[in-house]
This record gives sequence, C-alpha cells and structure tokens, in this order.
Amino acid sequence: MPLSHLRWGTDALALLISLDPAGPPRLLAVGEDAALPDPEREPERCALLAHRALPLVEVQTAGGGRLGTSGKRHVDGAAARGLRYTGHTERDGTDPTGGLVRTLAVTMADERAGLRVTARYTLRPGTPVVASEAVVENTGDTAVTLEYVSSFALANLARRLPDDQCWEDGLALWLAANPWSGEFRWARATLAERGLHDVGMVPFGQTGSKNRVAVTSAGSWSSSEYLPTGCLEETETGRALLWQIEHNGSWHAELGDRLGDVYLALAGPTDREHQWRERLAPGDSFRTVPAAVALVTGGGCEAALRAMTDHRRSTRRPHPDHQRLPVVFNDFMNSLMGEPSTEALLPLVDAAAEAGAEYFCVDAGWYDAEPPGTVDPGGVPGWWDAVGEWRESPTRFPGGLIEVMDRVRGAGMVPGLWLEPEVVGVRSPLAATLPDEAFFRRDGQRLTEWGRHQLDLRHPAARGHLDAVVDRLVEEYGVGYLKLDYNIDIGAGTDGPDGTDSPGAGLLGHNRAYLDWLDGLLDRHPELVVESCAAGGSRTDHAILSRLPIHSVTDQQDFRLLPAIAAAAPSAVTPEQGAIWAYPLPEQTEAELGTVMVSALLGRVHLSGRPDLLTKSQLNVVRRALDTYKAYRELLPTALPHWPLGFPGWRDGQLALALTLADGRTLLALWRRDGAPESMTVPLPWLPRGHRADVLFEAGPGVALDWDETGRTLHATLPADHSAALIAFEAGVG
Repeated sequence: MPLSHLRWGTDALALLISLDPAGPPRLLAVGEDAALPDPEREPERCALLAHRALPLVEVQTAGGGRLGTSGKRHVDGAAARGLRYTGHTERDGTDPTGGLVRTLAVTMADERAGLRVTARYTLRPGTPVVASEAVVENTGDTAVTLEYVSSFALANLARRLPDDQCWEDGLALWLAANPWSGEFRWARATLAERGLHDVGMVPFGQTGSKNRVAVTSAGSWSSSEYLPTGCLEETETGRALLWQIEHNGSWHAELGDRLGDVYLALAGPTDREHQWRERLAPGDSFRTVPAAVALVTGGGCEAALRAMTDHRRSTRRPHPDHQRLPVVFNDFMNSLMGEPSTEALLPLVDAAAEAGAEYFCVDAGWYDAEPPGTVDPGGVPGWWDAVGEWRESPTRFPGGLIEVMDRVRGAGMVPGLWLEPEVVGVRSPLAATLPDEAFFRRDGQRLTEWGRHQLDLRHPAARGHLDAVVDRLVEEYGVGYLKLDYNIDIGAGTDGPDGTDSPGAGLLGHNRAYLDWLDGLLDRHPELVVESCAAGGSRTDHAILSRLPIHSVTDQQDFRLLPAIAAAAPSAVTPEQGAIWAYPLPEQTEAELGTVMVSALLGRVHLSGRPDLLTKSQLNVVRRALDTYKAYRELLPTALPHWPLGFPGWRDGQLALALTLADGRTLLALWRRDGAPESMTVPLPWLPRGHRADVLFEAGPGVALDWDETGRTLHATLPADHSAALIAFEAGVG
C-alpha cells in the first residue's frame, strides 16, 4: 500500500504526518504551512524525512525494550514500532480565554500486543505553538507495564542546515539552570560543545552515536535544578524550537542523533530516570504529562519565548488578579523573617498601607506556639517540624490574629496568610491523627524529609484536611490571599496508599491530585488570590502557573544579586504573574532604593523589608515607584519581553529588560551593578521611528539618556554604582 500523509494546522503552524501502512504514524515536520514539503511534488524528500522520523509516540514496555539500538536513549521502542494508524479526528473548540482551539487526535494500535495509543495535538490560530500529549490504553487481556511514554517526539531537526555544515556545530541548545536564589540561568552551547557529535557511523548501518543530551528533574520540585524548558536554535538563521514540559513533578527531555539527523523527545517520569512504571490491567489507560513546543523562523530563543508567553496566557485559568495586579506586602523577606506577632506586625501594616500596598500577607510563623526566635541546633525555626494544623499562636497574638486582620482591612488592604499545605511536621499532632495511608510511604515506612512528612493528596483524609483548613481561614479571618509554599523535595515518590505503585507512579498520582485540589479550591473561592511558591522558584512549571495567578520566583535576599533574576524572570513566568521582591531597608542609599524598586517594576511587586523604619524621604522613593507602577500595570498582561543586552549573566555589570506594551510603548529597565561602567549602549531594533525616551522612575543621581533614533540605540548613563532606572519609549512622539 502506498504511503499517505496528513497535513493539519493553522495559519501560524502546521504538522505533516506520514501514515505508513507498514509502520507507525510518524511526525515528519512541524513549521509554517508554506515551508512544509509537499508529498505529491517532493516524494523523495518526504520519503527521506519518513526514514528519519520518530513515531508520533515513543512507547517502551517491560519485556519489549528497543530495536536496532541500545543505550540510555528513549527512542526506537519495540512497542512503538508495532503501532499502526487506525484513524484520526479533528475538532475546533475554545480555550479558557475564549480563543479558538484546533485539536487533532491520531489513533494507532497494535492489536496483537493489545495496545491503543492516541497522540493529541492542539493549536491556536496566530500562535506558533503546538501542545501535545498522548494516551495509552490496554485493549488486550493481559497486563502491560509501561516504562516510557513520550509526550512529544520530533526528529528531522537538522534538515534545514546547509549541506556543508555539520549539525553538531549548526545547532545550539539553550538550557536554563535554576539554582535556589539564582534562578533562570540561561546558557547557550552548540550540540558539539554539549557533547553530541556526528560520529560517522550511519553509513556503516548504525543508528547513530548512542549518545544524548539529557535534562532530567527527579522528585517533587519540578525546577530545582533546571527549568522544564529548553530551546534548539539554528546558529546562522535564528530559526528556533523551544519546548516546555507542563508538569509539577518529575520530567525528562533528551536530544540525540539518529540516522544522520537530530531528534527531541519530551516526557514526564520514566523508569530509568525516576523509578516510574505504570502497570495497565486490561481496560486501563495512562495519559502523559502535557508538553508544548514553539517554533519560530527567526529571532532565536528570545523570539520563541515571546511565542511561548502567548501560549502560557491562553492556556491558564482566568482569574481577576490577572487584570488587577495589586501590590502585595509580605512580612517575610528581609523583614520579620518568620517571626510575626501583633506587636511586630501593626507598625508594618500601617507603613505598608502608607507606601501604597493593597494586599498584606502574614508569612510563616503565625501558627508557632514556641517563643519568638526559637530555633533548633540546625538553625531552622522551632515551628519547622511542628506544622500541619494551621492554628494561630496565642502567644504571638494575645488579642487573636483577627486583630491584625482587622487592622489590615482598616488600612484599606486585603489580608492574606502563608501556608505550606502539603507537609505535616513530625511533631505535629496531625502526624498521629491522620492515617498512614494519607502520607507518602515506601515499603510500609512513612517518608520523612527534614522533619516533615509529605501528604498524599489522592487520599480523602489528606484532601479533606486541607479543604477544611482553607475554608476555615477564609471564613474566620476573611483572607483574600493565600501564599502556598513547599520547602521539601520528597524524592522519587511513594508506593501509594495500598503499596502497589512504583514510586514514580505514586508521585505522578499525587502531582495530579494536587492540581485537582487547586482547581477545587479556586472553584469554591474564585476571588481568592493564591500564590505559588516552593523554596523560591523550585516549582516554576506551567502545570501550576496555569492555575495560580501569581508566582514567587526567588528567595534571593541581596538586592545587588536580585536584578539578574528579575531581568530573566519573564523567560519562565509571564510578567503579570512573576512576583519579585522589593525590600527597602533604612541602611540603603537612595540609588540603592531605586535598584530595589526597579527590580520589581516589570513584574508583580512583592513589597517587603522595613518600610516602618524608613525616613520620610526614603518612604517617598518607595511610594513614587509604586505610583509609577500603578500607572501602567494594567498593560502588563499583554506585554512581551525582550532582552536587548542578551539574557542576563549572573555577574553581568549591566542588565536590561524591555517589555513591549499593547499601547505601543516600550518599558525598559536598566541596572548598573558592581563597579560596572556608568555608560551603557542598548540596542532596541524593534522600535519604529517617532519614539522618545523618558525616565519614568529613578532614585539618586539623575540618569542621562541619548536616544539615537536612526540607529535604534539608547545611550544611557547611570552615575551611581548599584543603581537602576525605568525608561519609557512613547509611540508617535517626535
């Protein structure tokens, strides 16, 4: 039977799939419709693409293994090779924002093995991003154990390179290390520099090098080492493919060479990397974690990130907070640091309101019955291993916590509280009253990490407890804001309430139950603003960010180091969700206060520090910054990021982040750090003629600007060390 093809897509992106009766359906190419090959006019080219292409879904089963190769790579699974096309459906619908969505589902089966697999792709007109996931069903009469299932698989990634250029040098890979308090460390290296080479063995009948570039996150922190995001970029053209794995737990991404080309495979947890196996009894099914891929024809990783920003916005749960963007004061960072009390909080409430805060969140420690300042020998607060009940401390709040909440409301702000819902301290009474099955366990032993147990939210007792806590706090205190933190990584996972899960499958089940719990919480309390936090940015993933409207990106306490994080944050979090600390302190100079405030002005302002101890002049700097922010914040939900000096390096002395706004303006934040030259040159090639540069906010010695409209270049002078400025380029002026 002849090879047939399925071409499907939108104006922005299309897919070309081969439907080979003698093999599995394969994804030949993804890109602009006009750039895809025509099977009728280019049959030889399409045949070559099919030869190198991967099955739509890579599947590996226990007892199946791989064919034609061996090693650590997750391609050429025997189960995937046995699949055959059985049909497809196309459907049009709407996304959470009301936008049009197109969905393609391709079904394939191996009747003899009893497997049916469906690959699902989703596109939105105007956005060059495809979302992907797969479902595997056991249609046979014996159990099947899955060891790997891809969420997205695509080969032929080097097909556009010139004939005289080796793919190992012609393709570069961007990855973002994500260390605690140093988040979003993007770095670019060619595939050769990352250790992947064309070893010349394909002409001798071999598949390739057997090597790979692998990025893996194992455990319950999804981004504690790397963001679940990467970008493959053509070094000469700027054509780029950027991916994100949309999962709040373990994940795996790999690039490898195969048959003289390069492939990408994305997945959630795996057997080899995460102790994940999924046993499917007859009639059972498994759904992969979602992934999304952006493809742009030029502009490199930065342009692909702008496309992904559109995708992130169109696929998240709508929330009023996305439009309001209130300034939140939080009493933790460089402020009370987990030691709240009525006496300490009341002056902060008044000062925060005077500065311009609109929400006030009481952070960790409000439930601590032990004397303030109590710590264990390891230096952690006394409450660390006793959390779980979430009842106020009468010693810290003699008149009740409601006294502070009423003071917050009386000052015109909305009150909020910090919670760490997924953990129960080993000293908490709850550790003894909840059943063992409500916690993570392995081999019958309840897991403990840093003095805490991990709740398994698949268990009704665990979920019922958390529902009751949230409902009580909303009812008793009238809180309109909850900060949900998560400060342990529980490891590979749990074997589940009945002890039959693989650890990785147990963790995946809990991850999904946590997302379902968040959905239920917001269904019951749709106006409640819920913040995501996990040891800073250790859970920066779209699974959570698609549900919660605000995300704390870091725990960095040094205002001199924070700009490198703030400038890079829109690469992972939309500006209207990325909460950046602004912690003014009395010992800071006016120029330093400017840096403290500018770092937060192109995201969500998380005010902290000690506004109650500032002089009138210092407090005026803070108030002026917040007044400036409030004048344009309603435009942030449509803003797109640019990095005119490149992605910020950790020690770079000069940093820049620009946002283009829907009204035609561009906002530009500039930072001067650590003895860097006071003059900087900033290219802004996307700006049209007729713009004028004006300083929106600065503090300390004045900033000098020289805008070269012809060359689209700004020459700026920041006289003070450790200073910053926010600049606006107005459209249609001049």
